Amino acid sequence: MSPLTECTYASPIGTLVVREENGRITELYLDNNAGYAAPCSELLTEACRQLDEYFSGKRHAFELPIAPNGTSFQMSVWNRLQSIPYGKTACYRNIAAGIGNIKAARAVGQAVNRNPLMIIIPCHRVISKDGSIGGFACGISVKRALLELEGSYNTNPR
Repeated sequence: MSPLTECTYASPIGTLVVREENGRITELYLDNNAGYAAPCSELLTEACRQLDEYFSGKRHAFELPIAPNGTSFQMSVWNRLQSIPYGKTACYRNIAAGIGNIKAARAVGQAVNRNPLMIIIPCHRVISKDGSIGGFACGISVKRALLELEGSYNTNPR
């Protein structure tokens, strides 16, 4: 078993922590109190390179081995989130319908909130049915910045 390793990445939205375990990215989260830790593996170096490309507008999808830890319901929601294209948004109800449970919009919201791989699994692309920005675990200003980067702020959900 590989040890858990992590690095920090200075992004335009703040300090991101990237965690790797057993050759897969397991977490990507915002922590502005994290101290600097240089990438210490090829995978973490690649993750940071892809984040550079994302924040410069050159990358629209991540190509990294990931292993988020969650319930089967959460995993189904997170898998569905990965189908939302760069520059587009979807509402919680559409995600619920996409996983075959149209009445689960509230539970979808909870699963979106618990996404351990922000940006890589694009939870920021989920907005309210009325087109408002909705909530975000890292704060509305971070969500707005990510949507603006992708050119999808104030767009209607697909």
